[in-house]
Amino acid sequence: MPWYNGDYPPSYKNQPLELREKAVEIANALLQDGAEEGIAIATGLKQARELLKNHKSEKNVEEEMIENMKGKSIEEATDPSKLSDL
Repeated sequence: MPWYNGDYPPSYKNQPLELREKAVEIANALLQDGAEEGIAIATGLKQARELLKNHKSEKNVEEEMIENMKGKSIEEATDPSKLSDL
């Protein structure tokens, strides 16, 4: 049974909203591909956790790069020889 509009598996109940929405999206795609409901639920949650974990890691790297460029001139911030320092 596909889930939509706030309807989701009970095992997703206590998950953060962003995680729950991504897990539902993944689980629905798996159901459309013919996966069994239990497999789709578990896989959706596991893959959503991985995706969001990786996304947050990338975001932290971007924030660190921005922080490192603060106070530098445009020339310093875009100098190819100094980009390896980031």
